[in-house]
Amino acid sequence: MTDLQDERFDRRSIPPDVIEEPWTGPDGWEFRELDWPQSVQPGAPRGSVLFMTGRADFYEKYLETFHDFHVQGWNITSVDWRGQGGSGRCGPHPHVGHIDDFATWVADLVAFFDQWRVSHAGPHVLIGHSMGGHLVLRAMTEQRIHPDAAILSAPMLAPAGGGMPEWTAQGIAKFMCAIGRGERRAWKPIENPLEPYVPRQALLTHDAERYSDEFFWFRERPFVRLGPGSWRWVERAYASTRLLRDRQKLTRMDVPVLVLATATDELVDHATIERAVRLLPKAEMKLFGPESAHEIFREVDAVRNAALRSCFAFLARVAPRR
Repeated sequence: MTDLQDERFDRRSIPPDVIEEPWTGPDGWEFRELDWPQSVQPGAPRGSVLFMTGRADFYEKYLETFHDFHVQGWNITSVDWRGQGGSGRCGPHPHVGHIDDFATWVADLVAFFDQWRVSHAGPHVLIGHSMGGHLVLRAMTEQRIHPDAAILSAPMLAPAGGGMPEWTAQGIAKFMCAIGRGERRAWKPIENPLEPYVPRQALLTHDAERYSDEFFWFRERPFVRLGPGSWRWVERAYASTRLLRDRQKLTRMDVPVLVLATATDELVDHATIERAVRLLPKAEMKLFGPESAHEIFREVDAVRNAALRSCFAFLARVAPRR
């Protein structure tokens, strides 16, 4: 297969057989869920994929990737994280990404995964992008979820520091929280709070059309739009990523993992990803260079095709059809 793109697929339209519905968490919080079952495919499904997006993301951004897996026979599910996309907001400012603690998100993922695994055919695969990759790996290393396989795309195992020591960045965030600014935005509306200004697209993807899809959905569904993270988000991000450096937890986590990474990523720290891959007993990595920015699944066709082939080959080996 030389080209995985389907020219007929419309990235700016919800497929007619997709189900969008609310999911209520154990604490009563209402989340927005997407489910794309294999209702029109002959035979049993290949399995089920749960795709968890990154910070400030919403599931519409990844419809094309959902389609790529769906045509391979997978059931597809995605749910917006608490406080972003269509799952409400956790602070008073609708365009600031706020959370009390990343443990809240881990608990949400565990609760959703437990129900999803019972209701969807296996094998069960978790895909997490960026912050979603961080939270997926944290839940797995804490032995709270046990998928058959996981794919982590540019996982945020440590934020890119921009030359600032981590303890300094976290200390600044702690100070801002202490003086009552924890729910306020921590940076201007670009993606990286610690780097000099870089055009946002350059941080995310080389594909201008795929980049513009996001703004189509902002116009079509304004409620999905979210801006910078809060100071509390920043402080808790450093605290949570530090938990993923526990050598014993990493070496005990035996779920097969494929990591898609970009050596020149300006949003997450690549060296930390490399160290984690070396420690995880069943991890492998597909590494890109300057040809890919942070959003690998939304990159130009050549990068996407290479990433998708790696995903499908990996799943054929570690999560064969039941």
